Amino acid sequence: MRETGDGPERLNTGTAHSARVYDYILGGKNHYEADVAAGDAMVEVWPALPAHMRANRAFMLRASRCLARDHGVRQFMDIGTGLPTSPNLHEVVQEVAPAARVVYVDHDPIVLNYAQALLASTPQGRTTYIEADMRDPDAILGAAGFRDTLDLDEPVALLVIGMLHFIHPGDDDQGLIRRLLDPLPPGSWLAATVGTADFAPQEVGRVAERYAAEGMPMHLRTHAEASAFFDGLEMIEPGLVQVHKWRPDPDDEPVRDEDIAMYGAVARKP
Repeated sequence: MRETGDGPERLNTGTAHSARVYDYILGGKNHYEADVAAGDAMVEVWPALPAHMRANRAFMLRASRCLARDHGVRQFMDIGTGLPTSPNLHEVVQEVAPAARVVYVDHDPIVLNYAQALLASTPQGRTTYIEADMRDPDAILGAAGFRDTLDLDEPVALLVIGMLHFIHPGDDDQGLIRRLLDPLPPGSWLAATVGTADFAPQEVGRVAERYAAEGMPMHLRTHAEASAFFDGLEMIEPGLVQVHKWRPDPDDEPVRDEDIAMYGAVARKP
């Protein structure tokens, strides 16, 4: 099921967009010339950017698999879904639990165009796509797709992957996470990644400048600032670490710490 909003933003192929730049750098096909130009400029100032982005996505896959396999989570809500890239979240969790349910949320019109790839659920499970902006939690929580897909008597895993560096403190960043978590029952989870310049400040700073020049300003956070998103929650091991250090798989590509500009953690709501 698709559920779309009526926001003013429509598809603009002449301006780079973060989801499409991400798709281009990861080797996808759903991008345009503006996204290619922006992505090339960013990789030029920080050649490690592709490895960084792959590590961020790999964290999402490991974290969601861990929640489904080791903690019995059967309901997921993915904020800032981005363009479909197999394996998608529902493919990972439904491989573990075919009856798992997933709500995808994004506000980029091009993601909506390709949302059918996100709706190919198993017969036992369900996937739903909601067009909404993370900065408007009420639109997400009030959507029929949210209410009809998720049972709020059972735990839900909230995933916010590769999004928070585009949310500034002035947007009540921590408050947005709290408002999304509030209606979820005890035993629910938050899995999130948070952009940082702690390990390669000059290189990552130049990438941030390029994003800002393309109309996509970002706010990079220290470890302490990133940790604040998980206040009041119970982190599981290894806590808040660079994403490539969070329960890596043996076949994950080796990367240098200075090539990863993202913290990640998984935490339980008590």
